[in-house]
Amino acid sequence: MNDIVGTLSPSQEARLRESIGRQTLLTTLGIGIASLAPGRVVLELPFRRDLCQQNGFVHAGAITTLADSACGYAAMSLQPLDRDILTVEFKVNLMSPAVGQRFLATATVVRSGRTLTVCTAEVVSDANTAGPVALMQATLMAMPSS
Repeated sequence: MNDIVGTLSPSQEARLRESIGRQTLLTTLGIGIASLAPGRVVLELPFRRDLCQQNGFVHAGAITTLADSACGYAAMSLQPLDRDILTVEFKVNLMSPAVGQRFLATATVVRSGRTLTVCTAEVVSDANTAGPVALMQATLMAMPSS
């Protein structure tokens, strides 16, 4: 993975928190911040019955949104303040049913380039000790902030 360590600058942390706060889909799903660091973001999703599919598992769409958002903010954490990030591609492997009361997506930047960033995310559940619920690899594109 990467060897990025340290803490975000106050302006970079404020930028990420403000951007996450403007994501109405994240608010609707109840996704929040667990931790922020340069090149590494952890987002959390609490269980809600209205996020479940017909078998009672949290829907893959909610799990994928959690992982994609974590990757996006991990990538954004390494960008200058005048640059933003958009996902251009991702692949997700759904490894086990999403059961539990809390889901964490840990996203890590593998490579951050001038234009493209590659991230991975692992989604785990508090109820599943057998391994991850999902794994994602994402490619993200830097763009000017709007």
